[in-house]
Amino acid sequence: MSVDLRSGDWLDDNRANWDDRVPVHLGSEMYDRSALMSGGSQLDPIAREGIERLFPEGLEGKRVLHLQCHFGSDSLSLVNLGATVVGIDFSEPAIDEARRAAAELGVSDRARFIQANVYDARHMLPEPESFDLVFTTWGTIGWLPDVAEWARIVAWFLKPGGHLYFADGHPTAWIFDYDGEPDEGALPKVRFPYDSSKPDVLEDPSDYADTEAVIEHARTWEWTHPLSETMRAIRDAGLVIEEFEEHFRLPWRVFPAVVPVGEGMYGWPDTKWIPLAVELVARHPGS
Repeated sequence: MSVDLRSGDWLDDNRANWDDRVPVHLGSEMYDRSALMSGGSQLDPIAREGIERLFPEGLEGKRVLHLQCHFGSDSLSLVNLGATVVGIDFSEPAIDEARRAAAELGVSDRARFIQANVYDARHMLPEPESFDLVFTTWGTIGWLPDVAEWARIVAWFLKPGGHLYFADGHPTAWIFDYDGEPDEGALPKVRFPYDSSKPDVLEDPSDYADTEAVIEHARTWEWTHPLSETMRAIRDAGLVIEEFEEHFRLPWRVFPAVVPVGEGMYGWPDTKWIPLAVELVARHPGS
């Protein structure tokens, strides 16, 4: 299925949906930012440990591009850890809030936020080979129709020797869901194909951060990108995959059957049925 990456119903519907989510998330316990606004970090443990492995001496002096940054909580966490960060997101309310939070923290000189469709990033920020790290985590490429173009954008921005840090829900998990209200502890069933050739167009007014919320603009367009497709796209963009890991926990309650496992993460209560998250590090091969 050919999709216009710069405009169309998929982009308009997804942006309206995420505009609606901003006030919901800001009022939710899941997105509590008290530690962040006190000068700390609220990176989830997977991303925190990944960044610590990549930069054992810290982020001082590092320049980071955060794609699909929402309202910048992780962007500002990286700033609080010493980095200079540019965050990009397509939602105007999200970017407005990111800028407001940066000003409140007094870090606007090291945190720049740009409202843009990720596919327009090279036009909005014409700075090739200028970042030590491209950072993108949790709920990102599943909203994008073309992962190969996404990977080319990542590679375009990285300095020689720079890294991509990517963590997201495992695409295998995206094929599962429930029919109606699940029984307590019931496992999800296969509902969607493991195939990115066409989107799943959904009408779902719920929100993962607040089970009581009703999203007005409920239609979304979502793509399941198989692992092979994502890894091939990264390699074809000229990057070298250095780390790959699957995890059985992630930072939101993806299914009613998963349970809190500490540090804001959720996982299976007993048997590790399927992996819930994937983590990947890739490097620009230049010196």
